Amino acid sequence: MSRNSELMARREAAVARGVNNAHTIFTAHAENAELWDEDGKRYIDFASGVATLNTGHRHPKIMAAVVEQLTHFTHTSFQVTPYESYVALAERLNAIAPVEGKAKTAFFTTGAEAVENAIKLARAATGRSGIISFAGGYHGRSMLTMAMTGRALPYKRRFGPLPAEIFHVPFPHAPYGVSVEDSFIALERLFRADIEPTHVAAIVFEPVQGEGGFIPAPAELLLGLRALCDRHGILLIADEVQTGFGRTGKMFGVEHSGVKPDMITIAKSLAGGFPLSAVVGRAAVIDAAEPGGLGGTYSGSPISCAAALAVLDVIEEEKLIERANVIGATMRARLEAIARRNDTVPISAIRGPGAMIGFDIVKVRSSDEPDPDATKQVQAKARELGLILLTCGMFGNTIRLLAPLTVSDAVLAEGLDLLERALTRK
Repeated sequence: MSRNSELMARREAAVARGVNNAHTIFTAHAENAELWDEDGKRYIDFASGVATLNTGHRHPKIMAAVVEQLTHFTHTSFQVTPYESYVALAERLNAIAPVEGKAKTAFFTTGAEAVENAIKLARAATGRSGIISFAGGYHGRSMLTMAMTGRALPYKRRFGPLPAEIFHVPFPHAPYGVSVEDSFIALERLFRADIEPTHVAAIVFEPVQGEGGFIPAPAELLLGLRALCDRHGILLIADEVQTGFGRTGKMFGVEHSGVKPDMITIAKSLAGGFPLSAVVGRAAVIDAAEPGGLGGTYSGSPISCAAALAVLDVIEEEKLIERANVIGATMRARLEAIARRNDTVPISAIRGPGAMIGFDIVKVRSSDEPDPDATKQVQAKARELGLILLTCGMFGNTIRLLAPLTVSDAVLAEGLDLLERALTRK
């Protein structure tokens, strides 16, 4: 029995069934854009821990910052005795956050925590309770964020009843037959049928829907939402948990539209693989909570804050925002060439800003009919060849490419070669 098989048997006996695995290999070691499993096989990592590793596995500068922090202390809880790295990181995020006026930040541990606390702040700041999010959006697995997530399976099955006053509207995407105009018509119907706009605290969106299928939000949508929110006193929240920190070719995905949200939720690549999340936003909104209303025992871990400060240095010093655009252009060019071939699985709708690239696998070339079975087969074949891929989308037929922004040209080319082989019919 292989080491992977042995560990999988142990995993099935000991770990909750509800915790799923995209792949059945166990990681033993990883460096930058490569990892090795427990049987010694090498893989190119185009998943990056679901966009958690924009700076790659074990970046030397980030590891050095963590080791340095470990020589001082590992934990105090910021609410008990604070430390400078928390403050310094908040200062740096406040300086770069695309919000109007003075900004402030609060740190947490997971993306779902960040979204939950953004909703708490929105309700405190507005005195309202209603929340609007989008079909296909993903915001977490806690009870509140699960209710906000616009996808029933697998996230909501058997977990109800869900929190009240959470509403969904369609997200514009041509293959789904939804336009920007359709989204605003649905909002107006919602205001007439279910909740008055004066009772809505916030509208929450992803600049690029992640789990929903790597669908970019049209600038027209975000500009319209900003105007609508200003008209009705609603707060606009950008969920940048997956799109942040250079992934889209901007530091924050919302910057592509020029729209300034009231709050931004961030996590994943903020700390280069260490658990850390945050809400950054307009100071008047962030300060709406009473002292003690925000926080958590591990919120803003000193180890994670040290890592995050190094992440910001690496992004700047290695020009990873510019690198994201180069990676994305390379991926798009290869995928467009593959799409023109007749001996590959049919693919369509190549999309995404920066290095956040997705495409659909369809049943018939030049159609939008999803083929989730073929998508799973491509993912499995890629793994056999030595490439780690993730799928997503409302119909399970989207392949998402999330190579670290630090990937070398040689490893990127090798990974794309493997992807092409996985898409080629036998």
